[in-house]
Amino acid sequence: MNIFRLIGDLSHLLAIIILLRKIWKSRSCAGISGKSQLLFAIVYTTRYLDLLTTYVSLYNTLMKLVFIAASYATCYLIYLKFKATYDHNHDTFRIEFLLIPAVILALLINHEFAVLEVLWTFSIYLESVAILPQLFMVSKTGEAESITSHYLFALGSYRGLYILNWIYRYALEDHYDLIAIVAGVVQTVLYCDFFYLYITKVLRGKKLQLPA
Repeated sequence: MNIFRLIGDLSHLLAIIILLRKIWKSRSCAGISGKSQLLFAIVYTTRYLDLLTTYVSLYNTLMKLVFIAASYATCYLIYLKFKATYDHNHDTFRIEFLLIPAVILALLINHEFAVLEVLWTFSIYLESVAILPQLFMVSKTGEAESITSHYLFALGSYRGLYILNWIYRYALEDHYDLIAIVAGVVQTVLYCDFFYLYITKVLRGKKLQLPA
């Protein structure tokens, strides 16, 4: 494992901790898209089914289990524990427009037409757009709390660092995965406007506001 992947994983873990801490401390999931969190739960479930068949390392296994457990815990907090605070009126993105294309692409473009491989590919495609309901929600409300902004920045940084990981692996190991690279680039591009606003506003102590 190289430094870019390690920092990327830690950034991803930090994003999850920020989100869960925000919800638990405030006893509220206001401003958080339940639909994005549901998509992430689907992503990690379908991607990490290899836990049942393959052992890579203790680190790999623990991180996969943490991501799966955290995604379901977040959905539990949003849809059950703090359901009364969930802003479903603004969380209106039609996720079937993300799920169906991801399924079709996974069936058509994959490395091997096997169940686990197709499910892994589906998770890669879906993760690249899973944040769209959250960004759409922020756009509809016109603003995001600082904590929510920190979560989004950490999550976006994780994908950006993984691009550096792929560059590193191609340069030093002559290894690349075109499906993961293209999906990762798409996901990172979706964060570009947010990154700009985060750096120019949130880091200067201002509230992140978007045109509704």
